[in-house]
Amino acid sequence: MSIKDRLMTYAEVLEHESMKKHSTFRIGGCVDYYIYPKNCTALMCVLEILAQENIPYYVLGRGSNILCSDTDFHGAIINLDRTLNDFYFEPDGVLVAQAGCSIINMATEAMKRSLTGLEWASGIPGSIGGCLYMNAGAYKDNIANHLIDVCVLKDNTICWMKKDELDYAYRHSIFQSHKDWTILVGRFRLDKGNQSDIRDLMNSRRERRMSAQPLDKPCAGSVFRNPEEIPAWKLIENLGLRGYKIGGAMVSEKHCNFIVNDDMTATAQDVRDLIHEIKLRAKKEYNIDMVTEVEQFYW
Repeated sequence: MSIKDRLMTYAEVLEHESMKKHSTFRIGGCVDYYIYPKNCTALMCVLEILAQENIPYYVLGRGSNILCSDTDFHGAIINLDRTLNDFYFEPDGVLVAQAGCSIINMATEAMKRSLTGLEWASGIPGSIGGCLYMNAGAYKDNIANHLIDVCVLKDNTICWMKKDELDYAYRHSIFQSHKDWTILVGRFRLDKGNQSDIRDLMNSRRERRMSAQPLDKPCAGSVFRNPEEIPAWKLIENLGLRGYKIGGAMVSEKHCNFIVNDDMTATAQDVRDLIHEIKLRAKKEYNIDMVTEVEQFYW
């Protein structure tokens, strides 16, 4: 029996699938197996098969904060957003959401129930799992501020880990140093609020995001974390790099902390070269070490 046949018992499987289809950057080579597990049990069986066959893998959400290599990946990408997307609201305002849930959808569902805490996420095209992985945030708020615990698959065991075990900080979590752990579910504490106020705030932030960010071009959101000294976009603008281009990758003219695939010809190497140039100039002219926020997949 082929590897694909074994995997297809538990998942939808696409072979030699282009990662350009699955990242908002529209960049990347092909992967041997692109996998949509049918459920959590199926995910565990898929991981077991990959281990038996010595196939490397990455777990992916909505592909909105990643840069994939140009070369082909002789491994597997596991996508959770089609099937691990159940969510539940308890009467006291606790939200339990699987990793594949859209954070935008969760913010909207919370608003419908007059629950506040996720307004910052309005307009962020990511999944619950991805947000927990990177501690996504905006407007001086982040997902960890509302987190109770996370259900994790690690060492072939499913367990709940409390927030204080997960090393949350600005755009950081313990998951970034334990890539063999798989986030399954997040549990969050939301508070009662005024539905009209929540809706108005979400609409305002969505409109601000749409007016200030280059959402009409393929990109991966903010490229750099904000240094303590100065916002990343302001530093890049001060370096005179607004609109600067290497190959098909360009510093957005609309928001300097975005790199866009300007004419759909950018390669991952173009983006990495542009990131490298920005980091070099920031260090040389301001003695600031820029740290990337976008997750880079090397294979």
